Amino acid sequence: MGKYFGTDGFRGEANVDLTADHAYKIGRFLGWYYSRIKAETGSNEAARIIIGKDTRRSSYMFEYSLVGGLVASGADAYLLHVTTTPCVSYITKVDAFDCGIMISASHNPYYDNGIKLISSKGEKMDESVTDIIEQYLDGEYEPSGLPFANKDRIGKTVDYVSGRNRYIGYLISLGLYSFRGIKVGLDCANGSSWNIAKAVFDALGAETYVINAEPDGTNINRNAGSTHIKALQRLVKEKRLDVGFAFDGDADRCLCVDEKGNVVDGDGILYIFGKYMKEKGFFSNGTVVTTVMSNFGLYKAFEKLGINYAKTDVGDRFVYEYMSRNGCKLGGEQSGHIIFSKYATTGDGILTSLKMMEVMLSRKKKFSELCEGFIPYPQLLVNVRVADKKAVRTDSDVVAAVKYAEEKLGTEGRILVRESGTEPVIRVMAEAKSEELCNECVYSVINTIKNKGYEVKE
Repeated sequence: MGKYFGTDGFRGEANVDLTADHAYKIGRFLGWYYSRIKAETGSNEAARIIIGKDTRRSSYMFEYSLVGGLVASGADAYLLHVTTTPCVSYITKVDAFDCGIMISASHNPYYDNGIKLISSKGEKMDESVTDIIEQYLDGEYEPSGLPFANKDRIGKTVDYVSGRNRYIGYLISLGLYSFRGIKVGLDCANGSSWNIAKAVFDALGAETYVINAEPDGTNINRNAGSTHIKALQRLVKEKRLDVGFAFDGDADRCLCVDEKGNVVDGDGILYIFGKYMKEKGFFSNGTVVTTVMSNFGLYKAFEKLGINYAKTDVGDRFVYEYMSRNGCKLGGEQSGHIIFSKYATTGDGILTSLKMMEVMLSRKKKFSELCEGFIPYPQLLVNVRVADKKAVRTDSDVVAAVKYAEEKLGTEGRILVRESGTEPVIRVMAEAKSEELCNECVYSVINTIKNKGYEVKE
């Protein structure tokens, strides 16, 4: 990870860690960078860069700042307005844009925001580019000839809401079965999916019940969406729905709730679709790509089914890179970032929900029945907000507490302590045969972190 750009873009509190000035400079750099590439290929056309945003109040500020920088450097800025991260990825690729930008802090609270950069292939931007941007932001690199465009070389802004509509049409086209007669709950987290998800499910014939689809700029992810799924669980049980799907702020994640009100996380989704692909003979490469955070129970279930699996570092970037290198069709994270490489280059929450509907309708089973055969190990994950993640990870007392927990768990479990790639947070996770042992191991590490004075109160 770089100084500013982590595993999922440049993220932080709006106008504290990530400012309007940062956004303007990023726009200036990208406008110059892609205009230069165009010129080097002999093209006289302006660079074309597309921008989407989520529903945070600060997203408008960052959008206008980015646009100002882009057009000042001679690039044309195309605006998708409020849309999802996978929409920006899809349209960047299919409409041959030079670059895509998504303004979002995903599942973070409203006062945070972020800038995600997407390559012309619809993939997360290569670190070689973000490294140069960071140098430019710090004044360590000043590109020669970064003038302001003038006269007819000044860039223009183009309303491109048609791209968002085309993405909705693409999602609808992936529905292989009619949803008629199926009662579906959707939790849109007051975020990017609020005006997209219902349109897709309605078009496919579902009886759709939607919550948290009234964004006001400050309620994104607030007691809503995939990180606060109890509201969807209540909806499913009260309305006696067949299934529910919860998205996060930019809708690149999806978690499910079965008809009994039980949560099915990313591991469950990988199990359901991995088993489905094997049964249907869809595996040209029979490897499901997971991260080190996936549950032991998932691997045990895959082994019984004869499904190969791989593990990567945490982050859908690393999952996709492995999938791309090895020709894998399915991968994802426990948090609900699921990648279906035949259809998308990034996690897509709405696409994931459609694929879960496909399995349920194809197999003619209740959603709870799709999880049969997957028995998760007891797992506990606790986040601690800290000022200095590296100091915590290298503290001798914290290291000793982790070693004690590892010895306690032996070969029947594991403990994982890692830095969040998107937040000032240390994540401590343990798996064991009992919840009591999970609690003991996690809190022995957590209490050490707190006793050493690293915790920062929100």
